[in-house]
Amino acid sequence: MSDQFELNAEVRNDLGKGASRRLRRSADLVPAIVYGGDKNPVPLTLVRKDLEKALENEAFYSHVLRLKVGSGTEKAILKDLQRHPARNHVMHADFLRVDDNVAIKVHVPIHFLNEENCVGVKMQGGLVQHQATDIEVQCLPANIPEYIEVDMIELETGQIVHLSDVTLPEGVTSVALALGESHDLAIASVLAPKGNDEAGDGAPAAEAAEGEPDGEGNAEGGNSED
Repeated sequence: MSDQFELNAEVRNDLGKGASRRLRRSADLVPAIVYGGDKNPVPLTLVRKDLEKALENEAFYSHVLRLKVGSGTEKAILKDLQRHPARNHVMHADFLRVDDNVAIKVHVPIHFLNEENCVGVKMQGGLVQHQATDIEVQCLPANIPEYIEVDMIELETGQIVHLSDVTLPEGVTSVALALGESHDLAIASVLAPKGNDEAGDGAPAAEAAEGEPDGEGNAEGGNSED
């Protein structure tokens, strides 16, 4: 993946929570920090409008970017973002330095394809449910995918897509799956229409009815700032 994002930054010398608040209020700047590699962490300031414009592009969240600091440049990825709980303004940004020759872990967004046309929805009246919106992968910076596609076209009601069902690009591995089969998490599923037991054999519903003649039971069930 080639670099396409670039942000201008300045080194921040006035540290502390009070300084950060003054910074945001008086100059419409955002406090940030870049860390990692063999260098010390460096507190930075970014122009809010430039950062928020970049954040409008989904690729920014998993893309290698360039931070221009003075006469130098840092290659990094966005590692964490803090937003105001009510106004949703960016309060602080963390960037992790990257080395072209060192693999890193990054969350990559999932693009679900053919949800409305999948068998379970179009033919069986089901409803797609997402259990995850991104996948944590490990790879070299140049191999970070912009997104990962999951095609739902053949999924029927009652079926589940797991991590192991997802095809990742060459050189990209799932962090969870590397921990073993027990971490083969669900990504998405197609729920049967409400009150329809065709996805299963109907036995669980019958047993529940016998045990609860007068009612039914339902269960439903991811920093610090200077």
